Amino acid sequence: MPSPEPADTNEDVWKSDHMVAQWVATADERERRREEHRRLMADLLPFEHDEAFTFVDLGAGTGAATKAVLDRFPRAQAILAEYSPQMTAEGTRALSGYRGRFTYVELDLACGDWPAEVPAGVPAVISSLCVHHLPDERKKELFAEIWHHLAPGGWYFNYDAVRSDDPLVEATWLRAGDRQDPEAAAARQHRTAEEQRRYENHVRYMAPLAPQLDFLRAAGFEGIDVYWKQLDYVLYGGRRPPAA
Repeated sequence: MPSPEPADTNEDVWKSDHMVAQWVATADERERRREEHRRLMADLLPFEHDEAFTFVDLGAGTGAATKAVLDRFPRAQAILAEYSPQMTAEGTRALSGYRGRFTYVELDLACGDWPAEVPAGVPAVISSLCVHHLPDERKKELFAEIWHHLAPGGWYFNYDAVRSDDPLVEATWLRAGDRQDPEAAAARQHRTAEEQRRYENHVRYMAPLAPQLDFLRAAGFEGIDVYWKQLDYVLYGGRRPPAA
C-alpha cells in the first residue's frame, strides 16, 4: 500500500504570526544573497527604462521581487498577489517608500480563483520562491492560468529552487553550497523544531527543473529558457506568443 501524502503545511507556516515574524527577522542575509538574481529577473523584462506598465507578482510575500522591478523601471506599477495577511502586512511596511506604485490583492496560488483586481492582459507576471510550494499538477494549472492572464507577447519569469532526481547531483549541490556558506552545515544539523517544520514545508513539493519547463510548453509559452542557474536555484520563463 502506498504511503499517504504528507499533510500540506503552507498555511501553518505562512499564516502563523510567530512563524512569519521569525522568517522576517532572519530575512536580511537571505535577501542580500538574492538581490542580484532578482535584478536579473527585472532586467529580463522587455520594457524601456521609462516605460509605464503594470506587472503582477505572484506569491509576492514581502515584495522583494517587486522592489527589484520598481527600482529598474521607475514608472512601473505592481500588483502583489499574496494569500498571507501577515506577509502582506510586512510587505506593505517594507515597500512604504514605493507608496502609490503598488497594491496588494489576495490570491491563494493553491486555487485557481484569481481576484478581479488582476486585470486581463497584463504585459508581465513574475514569481519568486513560491511555485515550489505547489504540487506538480497545480504548477501545471498555474502556468496555464498565467498564460491566459498575460497579454499576447507578455512574459512570465520564475525565480525558484528545484531538486534533482539524481542523488549524485544533489550531493554535489550540497557540497558546493556548504563551501560557499561555511555555516550552512552546522545550521542544517542543529535546526530547531520550528526550523525543521519550515524546511519540510520548503521541500515538500519541490520538483526537478525539466518537468517545469515542460509545463510551460504545455501551457503554450515560447522563448522558454533557463535564463540563470546556480546549483539548485534557477530563473526560467517564457513568453505568450504575440497575436497573429
